[in-house]
Amino acid sequence: MKKLFLVVLFSVGQIVFAQNFKITYKTFFEGKENPKQDPVIVFTNAKETFILSEKTAERTKEIPFEIQKINRADHTVSQYAFLQNNLVSEYQNKEILAKQKFELKSETKKILGYLCKKAVTSINSNTMEIWYTDDLKVKGGPSILGQDLGLVLEITRNGNSTTKATEISKVKNFTVENIFAKKKITSTDELSYKELLWKSRFTTVPIFENETINFTKDLKSDEKILRFAKGTVILKKVKYPKIEANSNVFVELTEQSAGDAYDRTGTVFIIPQNKEKNFLDALQNGPKTVPAFDNGNGKTYQGVAATEIYEPALELMRFFTPFGIQQFNHLKLKDKNWHDKVMYRQDISDLKEMLSGKEFWTGVFIGNYDKNGHKISLEVTLHKDGLDVFKNNTAIPLFNTLNIMEMAGQDYATMFDSPNGLTTSFTLTKDLKNAKLRYITTGHGGWENGDEFLPKENRILVDGKEVFSFIPWRTDCGSYRLYNPASGNFANGLSSSDYSRSNWCPGTTTNPNYISLGDLKAGNHQIQILIPQGKREGNSFSSWNVSGVLLGDE
Repeated sequence: MKKLFLVVLFSVGQIVFAQNFKITYKTFFEGKENPKQDPVIVFTNAKETFILSEKTAERTKEIPFEIQKINRADHTVSQYAFLQNNLVSEYQNKEILAKQKFELKSETKKILGYLCKKAVTSINSNTMEIWYTDDLKVKGGPSILGQDLGLVLEITRNGNSTTKATEISKVKNFTVENIFAKKKITSTDELSYKELLWKSRFTTVPIFENETINFTKDLKSDEKILRFAKGTVILKKVKYPKIEANSNVFVELTEQSAGDAYDRTGTVFIIPQNKEKNFLDALQNGPKTVPAFDNGNGKTYQGVAATEIYEPALELMRFFTPFGIQQFNHLKLKDKNWHDKVMYRQDISDLKEMLSGKEFWTGVFIGNYDKNGHKISLEVTLHKDGLDVFKNNTAIPLFNTLNIMEMAGQDYATMFDSPNGLTTSFTLTKDLKNAKLRYITTGHGGWENGDEFLPKENRILVDGKEVFSFIPWRTDCGSYRLYNPASGNFANGLSSSDYSRSNWCPGTTTNPNYISLGDLKAGNHQIQILIPQGKREGNSFSSWNVSGVLLGDE
């Protein structure tokens, strides 16, 4: 009789041990349920555990998505990233669970009717409280954390953010297995896995890859990349995809010296072609073929200001190369480990309506006189579900005094030596609400008495009325010393790259200023930029590169 009783117990134990469970977890903050969430679903039994989201389990989640699997036999954690074209990337980790350390507490409480024990750990300075149960004879949880403790039913981070089981049910099988059907699984290492998953979360528009920008007489354009101004300008026609309203758009450029040791002005730009003439005409036929600006100082400046028949290049990002990064890293200094490249990355979401679904000639300019010059790569990335800060649907390029065609004879922007400064007129066919001027400004030229090293006020006037004034100045240039191996060192203990400048530093971008103009009525308007530019001293002169784009809602 005793023998029979033992067999029955063993049989019942086997039935419980073989159960399949589905657990639903939801997130809460300060006790309030997150109304916009994709709950975590866990399928688990004695052999394996799967972690995924509810939308993934229901096959309604868009690619990319992840599924985690824990093999209970050898404690292996497998990460699966589901990508485009039925591709699945897999990464396995056999050590992560064994490395987890917990402080087991004597506290208990019931969750969904199951007695739970408490464990505590710290992850990246976050205190994690884990509540787990042994009642169901299986292990699992909404994340990798605590998978070997038992069945984790609740995790609280820093006392306020909680992931908690809200439903537990028995199931006959794991529907998650169907998600793997007809998928090609490729194993990879951890970093490659993370990179594939990360890059699959946004759209990349590649433009240039490891291209040379140098000073040469032997221009080598082809059917894809055009080169102008003795090699200092490269240009490519780019079709930008449709960009959703709540997306963020970034431009990213990397640069290395291939021979040039100096800090140089650079710009990433597009060429709108909505009028009779545009900046492409200047590149192809010379700067004198486009309208010139004349403020009475005795000089004319080609292609810098919009007219009825001409619109200038629209600047996406202003950047400045450091002193000889990579090419001159052999210039050693004690405790200075030079960077091998500089990456410039800037949010240009304010221009997404202009880019969305359209094709533009997209270019990069670096002013230099070196036959080897610089190596650059350029891409634009589109990210859904971002922060829609600027909700403008209109972008009108008004002026751009940066002499992109410097090496083809385009003059430096010295028009600010006149009290008239830079003036341009524009006509609105419709009222423009919430108008803003996207204004980029940097001062250049000379040493000591040059505007590059002297703070100068910029004043912006619209229809004769001053709307904004400020002194563009950067005091953080010394932060970028490790980008500048070829920067000169002076007797006072400073490097040339350390010195503060008029809104730029060697190795940085220059951020736009957004100047509120209120609501502008349909009709004719005028904008004027005034800067007290320093006087010429022999061969030394100052200049100001300013660009302006009118933003707003029509």
